[in-house]
Amino acid sequence: MKLFVASGIFHPEPGGPATYLREILPQFQQRGWDIRVLTYGSGSTEGYGYPLTRIPRQALPLRMLGYATAAYPMLNWADVVYVHTLALPLMGSRRAPRIAKVVGDEAWERAIRKGWVTPSTDVDDFQVRQYVSQMAEMDKTKRARESRGMNAIIVPSHYLKRMVVGWGVAPERVHVVYNAMPPRRADEGESGALSQTEARRALDLAQDAPTLLTAARLTPWKGVQHLIQALRSIPDVRLLVAGEGDMLPELRALADRLGLSERVSFLGLVGREQMPLYIRAADYLALYSGYEGLSHTLLEALREGTPVIASDKGGNPEVVTHGVNGLLAPYVDVDALAEVIRGAFAPGQRGRLAANSQVGIERFDFDRMVEQTAAILEEFA
Repeated sequence: MKLFVASGIFHPEPGGPATYLREILPQFQQRGWDIRVLTYGSGSTEGYGYPLTRIPRQALPLRMLGYATAAYPMLNWADVVYVHTLALPLMGSRRAPRIAKVVGDEAWERAIRKGWVTPSTDVDDFQVRQYVSQMAEMDKTKRARESRGMNAIIVPSHYLKRMVVGWGVAPERVHVVYNAMPPRRADEGESGALSQTEARRALDLAQDAPTLLTAARLTPWKGVQHLIQALRSIPDVRLLVAGEGDMLPELRALADRLGLSERVSFLGLVGREQMPLYIRAADYLALYSGYEGLSHTLLEALREGTPVIASDKGGNPEVVTHGVNGLLAPYVDVDALAEVIRGAFAPGQRGRLAANSQVGIERFDFDRMVEQTAAILEEFA
């Protein structure tokens, strides 16, 4: 089967789609598929085992023209087109069926980024409300129309299936395939063999400080500002923030203003090889976001044996069973979040949750994800 993969980002860029494609495409090759990948970005195109074309992120019209020109022969060549970013300029043959993987509402993210709606706009409200901004409404319409034009859509959670069906896509054309962490690779190190004490020693972190770790792009909907605010009423607990983004100066200023600069540490972008070590060192991985399709970060934490504190939004409740492998906190309610964090550090609580970190994790099996995805693509080949 000839598979054309159209994406907006690709390895080594950060982000779920880039990581997902890097891991799953070699599995498809082992099944005998011929693969070609087209993406935006720059950097090497060698060493992937399949042809990779990168279109530089220059001025928007030139960028889209370059992408459309490169995509045209691939659309004619392919048996199936696997689309990983909506709104790509895929103008050409519709002979090959198109299957999209939808991991979020890009219209909502774009509306916040462009200032068409306020940064606090809830993703679920965005689905049903009408906005004064014509640009936001036009983008919503375009996203829904493109989704309805796909032969099938793959989503990583039942939450996202409900959202996509709300765009007018027939339920039988939306397939839930849970994300999954791949087996450990040799270059990921031996962090999994380290205890929490050893991980903290390796990172030069104080052994006795109750520690939360959050790892996210620093955008309003990731909720790092709410975690910082919650610490005001909880003495001693420290927060490690792994990630970069436009909100970094604002978050630093917030921690300073609340007198928490000694307890909130901004780590910057933590490399993939180091992240398991930080997760092992933490008491909890905290992800208090207003939106998640299905978080790889939560899966990674549970794989490392670290329980999680998450918002009760999006796909998080499909990963976290409250009181079993982690704790869920109402979103957005800083006082309730503070109570959940306080309860998380009650005597014995962390140990009980850590002991159950693998409960339910079998649903997020990498081989199963590959098989289910392959079956959907092969159905349309």
